[in-house]
Amino acid sequence: MSYPVTLIPGDGIGAEVTAAMRRVVDATGVRIEWEVQEAGAAVIEAYGTPLPEHVLESIRRNRVGIKGPVTTPIGTGFRSVNVALRKALDLYANLRPARSIPGVASRYEDIDLVIVRENTEGLYAGIEHDVIPDMAAESIRIITRPATERIVRFAFEYARANGRKQVTAVHKANILKATDGLFLRVAQQVAAQYPDIAFNDRIVDNCCMQLVQRPHEYDVLVLPNLFGDIVSDLCSGLVGGLGVAPGANIGKDIAVFEPVHGSAPKYAGQNKVNPTATILSGALMLRHLSEREAALRIESAVTKVIAEGQYVTYDLKAERDDPSAVGTQEMADAIIAAL
Repeated sequence: MSYPVTLIPGDGIGAEVTAAMRRVVDATGVRIEWEVQEAGAAVIEAYGTPLPEHVLESIRRNRVGIKGPVTTPIGTGFRSVNVALRKALDLYANLRPARSIPGVASRYEDIDLVIVRENTEGLYAGIEHDVIPDMAAESIRIITRPATERIVRFAFEYARANGRKQVTAVHKANILKATDGLFLRVAQQVAAQYPDIAFNDRIVDNCCMQLVQRPHEYDVLVLPNLFGDIVSDLCSGLVGGLGVAPGANIGKDIAVFEPVHGSAPKYAGQNKVNPTATILSGALMLRHLSEREAALRIESAVTKVIAEGQYVTYDLKAERDDPSAVGTQEMADAIIAAL
């Protein structure tokens, strides 16, 4: 059996980390038919958009995609390709595991968190405008019952399917009484339908403090869009940073997987950056394809290589100027050997 998958290399370091991921996934023996599609700033001149319609059609046809990082201009320029993909394909659930890897420097051990972020509304709906040009601007934050219900249900179904014990709804309902008040009420109503899974809620600022103080008290967290974006990066920091943080964007029939980190254009073409997040995103993709054994083999191989600490990139060394650090593809070679 083979699986058609749309591969978007992205820009900056994207081509390098996706090449490493592709070789590792292929080395498991799972047959993937890679359909490479380009998106980002480099295609604007040809297509007038960083996300051409034929790229979306490829993902709709294959139902599974994986992408490298795509640069998003800050303050001006085109809209985020990531946000546009999620909206166009209704990839309503952003899944971000944060799990400790022995050998990755961090302040904690044995962290195992899952962040479930609503992906389509909230402030990221992008409904904003100038009120007074260059003086005042306004953005509209939208929270709806249907979107909240399906993301909270996704979190509980994920918890049930993966042997998780608790779901925490994170909100700011004490201040944002209409929007986050609705989010919290709907979360409580959905939670009542899952008596086998413990449920609690936390105000977002308090949750951030507690995650830093005692992260082991948390399991699965479900959040509105903006809070989910921020808290998922915080949780990545608990396990060593974005270089080891995989991600998935999941809808009813379509899923797109991606590393959480940015495109780091200053490192492009140097065969220097850490491919772990993209490779682990490939493992998440294999789980989605029901190739669980292959996914476990990748995760175990990544853990082994990082724990041994020999064939790893500079950021995974105790000293960043360690001359024994290897490049992106050489680390992928070591992971393939460990399979």
